[in-house]
Amino acid sequence: MITESDKAYLKRSVELAEEALKTGNSPFGSLLVSKDGSVLFEDHNRDKDGDQTKHPEYAIAKWAVENLSPSDRKNTVVYTSGEHCSMCSSAHALAGLGRIVYVSSSVQLKEWQQELGLTESGVLKGLSIEEVINNPEVDGPDEELSQQVKHLQIEYYK
Repeated sequence: MITESDKAYLKRSVELAEEALKTGNSPFGSLLVSKDGSVLFEDHNRDKDGDQTKHPEYAIAKWAVENLSPSDRKNTVVYTSGEHCSMCSSAHALAGLGRIVYVSSSVQLKEWQQELGLTESGVLKGLSIEEVINNPEVDGPDEELSQQVKHLQIEYYK
């Protein structure tokens, strides 16, 4: 269940997605929060150069492995504007990170792309985190904030 305290971090993830869009990147943003509520790391997609692996959730996993103990990683929460893709879900699990809370789901993203007339690329899209990770702790989507993410996606694809 998404709590009021979760909402503040989710709003920040949407702000990061807006920053990504303003800098020519696809609009996704994420942050890593410690057990005590401190923001440890935040980033947005950095894929405008053509490297489609530069997702913030992947960067979070790498940062966490380099900077946190396994027990600290397990007690973190990743807040993100969009549900993890399969690459980021795998990185999350391999890094041993904790809970994931997302604004918009992979299903929503796929629906929005279809509404815009976009066709599938060579990558399998739409897998949920639960289809990639065994027994994750996941909450999302947030119906209110997901409309903001939809708007960012529409702007990106214009």
